[in-house]
Amino acid sequence: MAERRVSVTSEVGLHARPAATFVQTAAKASYEITIAKAGGTPVSAKSILSVLALDVRQGEAIVISAEGEGADALLDELAQIAAAP
Repeated sequence: MAERRVSVTSEVGLHARPAATFVQTAAKASYEITIAKAGGTPVSAKSILSVLALDVRQGEAIVISAEGEGADALLDELAQIAAAP
């Protein structure tokens, strides 16, 4: 299983617009993708409600995990979205 650990730099954290972009990108995959706060319980990265419920704030680390064909490229894309200021 591939994973990326990312520090969220946006002032608003992973809220509304960045979360929507994150979920839309994750939904492109036919396989399971999860997101969790570091040390936390993973949730589906394809669910906007689950991603928003994590309440990820600026400076917090998240772990994005996936397993499937093209997972590394998709994780890189998701990591860029999450790390964008």
